[in-house]
Amino acid sequence: MRVLIVDDHALIRRSLELALSAEADIEVVGEASDGREAVELADRLLPDVALMDVRMPKLSGIEATRGIKESVPSTRIIMLTVSDEEEDLFEAIKAGATGYLLKDVQLDEVPDAVRGVHEGQSLINPAMAAKLISEFASMSRKEAERPPQLPVPRLTDREMEVLRLVAKGMNNREIAKQLFISENTVKNHVRNILDKLQLHSRMEAVVYAVRERMLEIT
Repeated sequence: MRVLIVDDHALIRRSLELALSAEADIEVVGEASDGREAVELADRLLPDVALMDVRMPKLSGIEATRGIKESVPSTRIIMLTVSDEEEDLFEAIKAGATGYLLKDVQLDEVPDAVRGVHEGQSLINPAMAAKLISEFASMSRKEAERPPQLPVPRLTDREMEVLRLVAKGMNNREIAKQLFISENTVKNHVRNILDKLQLHSRMEAVVYAVRERMLEIT
């Protein structure tokens, strides 16, 4: 998979590049030191995953995330942050980021995080997931009078069960345990959900389901 690294600190970029380049299935295709450069490189290089610093010059990580999702919607974006309490992080997730990594994460954990996001997982803890879903549910209620623009794809009962648990911030292992099925089966259900909804990530699927009133979240 092709990865773009975006951070205004050269040492952090170098550390991430070393950690990722050591993996046979990961190629670092570019590095950017500010948000504007990130958008330009993403448009040209079409990365599968971008590691994006939240706070940067010229364009912030949030603005760059919006720009990349507009020009290369298939790129999955992981925010790099010093704290999971940053207000900016919530805005970044709403802008299209798939999750976040704390900058003090062990470097050997980064490749698996990139792989997980590439496979459609979200790097979002349950507390943030709950906050996001609460806000999107509120938005959905405000749009209650708006009829769906297109017929909503039908999910199976099992796929809806999986989607409800994803909305609670559960990962594949937790969902498998809850439903007494294997992790591979959960992955297959998530993949089918994303294919049917024509979306790229679990969080996008939850947001879509709330907006189209497939899920009711209180």
